[in-house]
Amino acid sequence: MSRTAWAVVCAILAVIIAWVLVDVVFSVLWFVVKLAIVAIVAVVVFLVLRALIGRGGDRPSAR
Repeated sequence: MSRTAWAVVCAILAVIIAWVLVDVVFSVLWFVVKLAIVAIVAVVVFLVLRALIGRGGDRPSAR
């Protein structure tokens, strides 16, 4: 094969490898973003539940 043919093959391989790498990077980034959103929502839900349960503590305790 001539040098030009190898250059074309290498260029095609580079594009394919770059496509796969970008796909993997974006998948990981999207997972991290979803994880952060879930963590924030979980903290908000936890605080709301704690506030709602805490209101039931107005009754005197039976000691």
